[in-house]
Amino acid sequence: MPSTLTPPEIDRHHHISDGNHGQKPPTDKRTGGNGEGDGDNFNNRSQGHRGPRERLSRARVGLFFALGGDLMFFVALVSVFFVTKASGHFDAYSHFINEWLPTAIPSILWLNTAVLLLSSVTAEVARQSMFREEDAMDEWFGIGRPISKRATLWLSLALLLGGLFLAGQWAAWDQLASQQVFFRSNPSSHFFYLITVTHAIHLFLGIIGLIAALLFLQFSRSLSTRQVFVDTTVWYWHVMGIHWVFLFFLLEYGQ
Repeated sequence: MPSTLTPPEIDRHHHISDGNHGQKPPTDKRTGGNGEGDGDNFNNRSQGHRGPRERLSRARVGLFFALGGDLMFFVALVSVFFVTKASGHFDAYSHFINEWLPTAIPSILWLNTAVLLLSSVTAEVARQSMFREEDAMDEWFGIGRPISKRATLWLSLALLLGGLFLAGQWAAWDQLASQQVFFRSNPSSHFFYLITVTHAIHLFLGIIGLIAALLFLQFSRSLSTRQVFVDTTVWYWHVMGIHWVFLFFLLEYGQ
């Protein structure tokens, strides 16, 4: 888990104008901000106040609970995939008929997969850069926005690669359509379109999240808010990447 923001001891009679609603500057949990122990004062904060580290933990827990529902949906989809593949019916002559005809997977999906994995790498670089303590202190005190600028660059690259992935998926659908392979052509093509379109919708939501994270990086005055939003958005993006790798190999080798 990356270093998170925790408030060190400071003079309570002095107010720091840091654009973070009067909170104390961030430090690494392991040093307490002055190398003399924990010193994060989480037990001394006023009741109902949530520190940056607690906000980050709560946001992650909420995200992964929400993604748990998505996981169950994809598990159910894959289960129906295998059941349909193995099912069939008997004709008038008692011959078992299986209408499943494997769909030839467009080769562009290999390139799309590589692009999506690369986008996950760039998004992770952005996420980790948000927790570099030596730069976070400068940004907290308003000296500059080094981590936000760095994260903006890498998130923008992830956004571009995500758009290329969706364009590649559209090209794959167009290629199948040119071969007269449509949603209702056979059970296999039915699941190909169902799986790829459903995942594309989820990834599009991730693109919206990346755009929102970029806007937060530009316009939010709270460093902890920027950190939380970038962190949760990137974790969502990672999960969508993992889902796609599994679904891609299912379509490529599971038919």
